[in-house]
Amino acid sequence: RQRVAIARALVNQPSCLLADEPTGNLDEASAGLVFEMFMQLNQKYRTAMILVTHSRELASEAQTQLRLTNKRLTLV
Repeated sequence: RQRVAIARALVNQPSCLLADEPTGNLDEASAGLVFEMFMQLNQKYRTAMILVTHSRELASEAQTQLRLTNKRLTLV
């Protein structure tokens, strides 16, 4: 279901994508593939993305990272 929801969100090549835990219910390998697909979409179509994740490993791949800790948002 998670992969179908992601495909549905990407099918129209949106100019902006908001994703809350898009890889949360996926195994590590699938999560990596999905995140790589997001990055390719960003580069190819210049799609702006806001991805929320608890995975620091995936977040470390993003161009810009913000961390919410104790109700404070900080640039990483």
